[in-house]
Amino acid sequence: MVQAYVLVQTDAGLAGDLVDRIRGIDGVTRADDVTGPYDVIVHAEAGDIDELGRLVVARIQRLDGIARTLTCPIVQI
Repeated sequence: MVQAYVLVQTDAGLAGDLVDRIRGIDGVTRADDVTGPYDVIVHAEAGDIDELGRLVVARIQRLDGIARTLTCPIVQI
C-alpha cells in the first residue's frame, strides 16, 4: 500500500466545490481546503506507485478547475 499527500492548486474561487468532488474519488481518504500556496490537500491511498499515479493523473488532475498538483508519497521506514 502506498500513501501520499497531493497538494492541489485550483483556479480562483473553485476550491470549495472541488474539495467536495475530490472527496468522492475512490482512493481519496481525506481532502481539506487550506490556505497558503495550495488550495486543497488530499490524503490518498493506492496499491502501488503506478496506481497512485493513475489516481492523480486520471482522476484528480482531470477535474475542471484543477490548475496544478504536487504528489508527495509518504515514506514509511
